[in-house]
Amino acid sequence: MSFANTSKIFAPLSGLLVLVSLVLLIIPGPRLSIEFTGGTLIELSVPEGTKDNILLAMRTFAGFSPLETISITQTKEGSFFVRMHDLTNEEHLALMAHMEQSLGHPITELQFTTIGPSVGSTLTNKSLLALIIATIVIILYIALAFRKIPRYLSPWRFGLAAVLALAHDILITVGIFVLLSRFTTFQMDTLFVTALLSIMGYSVNDTIIIFDRIRDNLFLAERRDSFADIVEYSLRQSVARTLNTGMGALIMLFALFFLASESIHWFVLTLIVGTVIGTYSSFFVATPLLSLWQEKRT
Repeated sequence: MSFANTSKIFAPLSGLLVLVSLVLLIIPGPRLSIEFTGGTLIELSVPEGTKDNILLAMRTFAGFSPLETISITQTKEGSFFVRMHDLTNEEHLALMAHMEQSLGHPITELQFTTIGPSVGSTLTNKSLLALIIATIVIILYIALAFRKIPRYLSPWRFGLAAVLALAHDILITVGIFVLLSRFTTFQMDTLFVTALLSIMGYSVNDTIIIFDRIRDNLFLAERRDSFADIVEYSLRQSVARTLNTGMGALIMLFALFFLASESIHWFVLTLIVGTVIGTYSSFFVATPLLSLWQEKRT
């Protein structure tokens, strides 16, 4: 089966996954870390503790109102992540003393992080700006890199096709992690944004390899060869190199996932998901889009 025919099968699947991801971004929406929303995150190790009695102890603290928004999740190791509004140092110390008194046994605080709402807003804006700037630079770079192509082709089509594939990769990756955040302790933070930027770099590199092969074959092809035939031939030439690169990256990432510190597990898992989706989109999203666009223009 040709890549063109296979792409027709995968195109509806990709469209559906993008649509589902867009819906998930609205309902239920991503769980953002306090880096973006502001607030306080405390990780506690509580002997014989449960989410209910920890929440009850916090509700009776003088610094909280009965309707205070407090989120408590339990990790695989048995500790608890408690998320609330940002605390001052004095409120933090008073809360820990109150918790120990209410629960009747000592509490070990494993982590304490607090970020003001203004800092969270700044980080959110900078993260979005980084993604936008990266997208614009990628379009300009590809258009510049592919400026020496036959005149009947526009280098801007190469850049826009690559960016549409990137949007596909990022949206599906984000959608997957929105779902994961509902069943695990995962929250989207600045490290997740860093992983998304890394995915963009990897995915566009895969796409450029194929586009570069298409460009070379455009100059070598005979006049009777259609653009679709050139694309098909170029994809077949690129399969081995692209898959070998992807497998090499995945072997390293899986090694990091199982052997590295737990603090980077979500970051590495994001890269694994993005690498798989990025490799797929280079063959079945970016290149078919370019081919379809050219066929409609001729």
